[in-house]
Amino acid sequence: MASPQKLKILCVMQILLDYSDEDHVLSATRIVELLERDYDIIADRKGIYNDVEILREFDMDIEQKKGTNPGYYVASREFELAELKLLVDAVQSSKFISTKKSKQLIGKLEKLTNQFGKKQLQRQVYISNRAKTDNENILINVDNIHSAINNNRTILFKYVNWTVDGNFEERRGGALYEVSPWALTWDDENYYLVAYDSHEEKIKHFRVDKMRKIEVSNSLREGKEHFENFDLGVFARKTFGMFDGKEEHVTLVCDNSLCGVIFDRFGKDGASVRNEDDENIRVSVNVCVSPQFFGWMTGLGEKIKIVAPESVKNNYEKYIKSILENYK
Repeated sequence: MASPQKLKILCVMQILLDYSDEDHVLSATRIVELLERDYDIIADRKGIYNDVEILREFDMDIEQKKGTNPGYYVASREFELAELKLLVDAVQSSKFISTKKSKQLIGKLEKLTNQFGKKQLQRQVYISNRAKTDNENILINVDNIHSAINNNRTILFKYVNWTVDGNFEERRGGALYEVSPWALTWDDENYYLVAYDSHEEKIKHFRVDKMRKIEVSNSLREGKEHFENFDLGVFARKTFGMFDGKEEHVTLVCDNSLCGVIFDRFGKDGASVRNEDDENIRVSVNVCVSPQFFGWMTGLGEKIKIVAPESVKNNYEKYIKSILENYK
């Protein structure tokens, strides 16, 4: 085991990372004090100056502040505090990451900043009452899926549904699913697998947090021809709630006030928009027509209507009428 003195320069580096930034500089005297307090290492100021120069040669961005409160501080890090806050927000808002795993990941992110940044990250963490998966194996699942994709193999797994008592039950009576995985995507705070089902000869999506006991098989993937020109961004725009549906070229007439809603949903490249009259716009988009698409339409109320094709328009009318029948 190395003596404390041989580890001194590493301890100086850790002290600077833990306790310094532009607003919190450390004098050589203070670093000497922290070395003794935290690591039982006796040092002098001259040795600290030499250590700092060596760390600079190692490309550690250490600045020296002069004046009334002189000292050293780490000027830049691998992650800025704003970037870490963004990552913490993503972790704590992700439904597919369990509460336990979220806390573990956020704890690791906190180690990438100093003590002052860590306190700011801790103040913004609110995950105890969020809707979270109880699947603790989510990261293992994701790793297995990536392994299958990289090795061009199918996967086997069980798929579950919620029951009325708040538990999960296996679909198909516990029978295994086998699909060819091609992509992973994040939609509406959930993680989805996009895969090809050779038995049904169609592209399907599965919520990763509802997948159990994933295994990589020895069988080669199928469905390559369906994914040669596959654009995940386009796929996500036209698929509502990641539910299956027949793809249709749909024409909508909307109130002018919905321009932002249309572009937010379909993107500038995914929607053809022109003026219909002084108060309305005409929108042409490709969508996978499903109850979720009709639900999105219904949420926008009287400000939007389907004008083509006639079959989609008629199916939407049936959808609305079926809802009204529930209230008679």
